[in-house]
Amino acid sequence: MFTLRFDMRAPAWAGPAADLYAAAIDMCAWAETRGAVLAVLSEHHGADDGHLPVPLTLASAIAARTNTLAILLAAVPIPLWDPVRLAEEMSVLDLISRGRVSYALGVGHRREEYDHFGIDMSTRGRIADEMLDVLGPLVRGESVQYRGREVRVTPPCASPNGPMMLIAGGSKAAARRAGRHGLGFISQTASPGLKDYYEAQCRAHRHHPGIIQFPQPGSPTAVFVADDVDQAWDELGSHLLHDAKTAASYRPHDDSVASITRADSVAALREDNGPYRILTPEQATDYVRGGQLLPLAPLCGGVAPEVAWPYLERAAAAAKIGEENS
Repeated sequence: MFTLRFDMRAPAWAGPAADLYAAAIDMCAWAETRGAVLAVLSEHHGADDGHLPVPLTLASAIAARTNTLAILLAAVPIPLWDPVRLAEEMSVLDLISRGRVSYALGVGHRREEYDHFGIDMSTRGRIADEMLDVLGPLVRGESVQYRGREVRVTPPCASPNGPMMLIAGGSKAAARRAGRHGLGFISQTASPGLKDYYEAQCRAHRHHPGIIQFPQPGSPTAVFVADDVDQAWDELGSHLLHDAKTAASYRPHDDSVASITRADSVAALREDNGPYRILTPEQATDYVRGGQLLPLAPLCGGVAPEVAWPYLERAAAAAKIGEENS
């Protein structure tokens, strides 16, 4: 089995963005019948390479073309949203997808994005907590008091308790926020003691700990499968390096996030053998046989669809063999 991630980066030297969006939707429709269990969509704003700014719109298109594929939006920087409008969009998307979309909610880490919306970044924690106080009730169709007015969102979600929401982050502040609001926690770091701290915060606020996910040291986050690994690095390397360098630029002073590498060349990225990897079909099969999902990023760094499809097809075939033999 495998997962798909789409950031929709389209650097100027890569293919047309419209082709990438069409391919992402087609790939999800194709992959859900061939072992894909989850599509992950991210959110960033004002990026030079067009990083996906509105994942709910793409999620809606994917949901309309699929039947069983789960979709995770990770992470949604909620201080950049109006909670009432976000609740409306989440509710309609829950109806379209019949409850298949879930959300990892964060506070963001790029000052440029707060400047993009004219929001004071220093207020992001307070705004996030204020929003989380009302977001759950709003998507359940309940009336809430928000900034001096009574608000109710219609139509309510199809899911009785609203879509699944988790908190994404790698700090004690994020873990505390998840515990306070009784939400699951996705950590971007493997910080010692963070899991215990999250669970203690849940209990302190009279909540049972929810779903938790921490990065596994040494595990890749963007995999391609190729018959000829050398040729694949020649073909894909510039795209993977663009993705790696851009992601690293978002966190210039933070090396704690598992998906970040400081490799500055294709050769260094390959030698790093870290988040970005190209595996043979046999290696991919063994990876799945070991009980892990292949984390695929088919359009990583603007890989052209006609180039990306064969890699996706090989990965799906290898994952199927690994699952059958596990």
